[in-house]
Amino acid sequence: MSYLMKGLNCHSPVLRKVAGSLFKAHPLKNTLIINEQQFKISRAASQLSSEKANSYNYIIVGAGSAGCVLANRLTEDPQSTVLLLEAGPKDTLLGSKRLMWKIHMPAALTYNLCDEKYNWYYHSTPQRHMDGRVLYWPRGRVWGGSSSLNAMVYIRGHAQDYDRWGAQGALGWDYEHCLPYFKKAQTHELGPDQYRGGNGPLHVSRGKTNHPLHRAFLEAAQQAGYPFTDDMNGYQQEGFGWMDMTIHRGQRWSTASAYLRPAISRPNFSVAEKTLVTKILFQGTKCIGVEYVKNGQRKKVFANKEVILSGGAINSPQLLMLSGIGNADDLKKLGIPVVCHLPGVGQNLQDHLEVYVQQKCTKPITLYSAQKPLNMVRIGLEWLWKFTGEGATAHLESGGFIRSEPGVPHPDIQFHFLPSQVIDHGRVASTMEAYQVHVGPMRSTSVGWLKLKSSDPNDHPIIEPNYLSTERDIWEFRQCVKLTREIFAQKAFEKFRGPEIQPGNHVQSDKEIDAFIRQKADSAYHPSCTCKMGLPSDSTAVVDPQTKVIGVENLRVVDASIMPSVVSGNLNAPTIMIAEKAADIIKGLPSLQEKNVPVYKPKTLETQR
Repeated sequence: MSYLMKGLNCHSPVLRKVAGSLFKAHPLKNTLIINEQQFKISRAASQLSSEKANSYNYIIVGAGSAGCVLANRLTEDPQSTVLLLEAGPKDTLLGSKRLMWKIHMPAALTYNLCDEKYNWYYHSTPQRHMDGRVLYWPRGRVWGGSSSLNAMVYIRGHAQDYDRWGAQGALGWDYEHCLPYFKKAQTHELGPDQYRGGNGPLHVSRGKTNHPLHRAFLEAAQQAGYPFTDDMNGYQQEGFGWMDMTIHRGQRWSTASAYLRPAISRPNFSVAEKTLVTKILFQGTKCIGVEYVKNGQRKKVFANKEVILSGGAINSPQLLMLSGIGNADDLKKLGIPVVCHLPGVGQNLQDHLEVYVQQKCTKPITLYSAQKPLNMVRIGLEWLWKFTGEGATAHLESGGFIRSEPGVPHPDIQFHFLPSQVIDHGRVASTMEAYQVHVGPMRSTSVGWLKLKSSDPNDHPIIEPNYLSTERDIWEFRQCVKLTREIFAQKAFEKFRGPEIQPGNHVQSDKEIDAFIRQKADSAYHPSCTCKMGLPSDSTAVVDPQTKVIGVENLRVVDASIMPSVVSGNLNAPTIMIAEKAADIIKGLPSLQEKNVPVYKPKTLETQR
């Protein structure tokens, strides 16, 4: 207004007079115009102020294995404000772990695999190569995510997995750049060394039961010609040995215990549970925040630096697609406005499939009696009182890694041994004294995908793992059964060995073994690779080696979905490593690096063992 009046003053007295008369003639109208403008300015300022109050430097979506790590590391800087949003509930009740014993008692792990309260409870499409079976995929929906539901096995994978990532375009993610972050995360009860950490938040321990069946399994493996390895996460993965577990003082040590709880009192950290993020908000291609639903109310919250997706290999690609990032043709069919055509979102889905080979035990030493009601009460009470006893372990205390055939450079078959029988993911009670090995290939060539079923965030996506779709995968599974039977046939098991329960002695030919695999193999719960990390020039990549989503700004994905290819082992330890490394990237710190750390190589590849 003052600029307009200055302009008028430059002209003739006549014009000044006309202008003056105009203003005198409409004093009420002028007041209304000024008031309206002041109201608009005031409303805009108020909106800006409200957005600022509802704004954080970083918003992390998903308080799981990666999200808890990021929340802790990013709030180490008191100047950084962080909001962590989790769709599921807390992992404690009234602040107590004991009251939430189904999560924190290691031996109770199957309860949550069957409970939708803490679990997304996903299912695959009917599998064409598995007799049309629909496979069950439990995923954590609680503080700690799947680290609050898993079997607590701590396995890193093989050094060559990470060197392969580097070759696949994930520059800076080779073994020498990843090993330091495994160590940074970890405190191993056996102390630090060239491979183990001694000062990290994640406590890792070995089994304490020294069960005779675990000892028999390790002895039988050596009798079959395989080496013993004293640390399958260290120098030598290949062989059989005692497994590391994320158990501390008899309790599950999830990322909620290791990373989230120690950070929760920081004034720059906010966390909300039972909060479903439904959409990422954009201005053009710049990510500015998220929309979420809590207590039935839809709200928005803003990030002035970055939004980081850590929902896992199913939820992260699902949220990207719901928000307009994905294959443009698929999004248009569902009426979702396209923000960025990124065809790799939801593609490259990889998982580990496994089967249980079960043997009846002739001695009453398995966990069968522990599953009887009175014994369960006794075990539960001891754990509630002292965090000790049979409730203080997941019982998956021994295992191993072998090569399926000559010429394979590093192990591609994994074993978990259990002195018990598991039926249908533990949803059906054991029926007899028995022991079993979980066995499966680790670098399957079958690759799947996931897509949105609809534009409704509450609808589970369509999950197509495409299991056993290659001849190589079928052959590897056949080997898994044959090599397991060979171990179970060794002298060490003589005093325990009863009839084979599964597959059963009637299953001998390749055709019969293949049929058994189709009918009985199940997911090992390791979905990954659906937001693959790679170079921006790779049309199938979703994030770059800095974990930034390609084609948009201020948006990252940090979880198992960004693996370029699945690692040779369980996924929890690698996911925690990914988040530790990504936290340094986000902070702008140079990557840790340890060069020339020795890694075991077989003396010859001309033999299988």
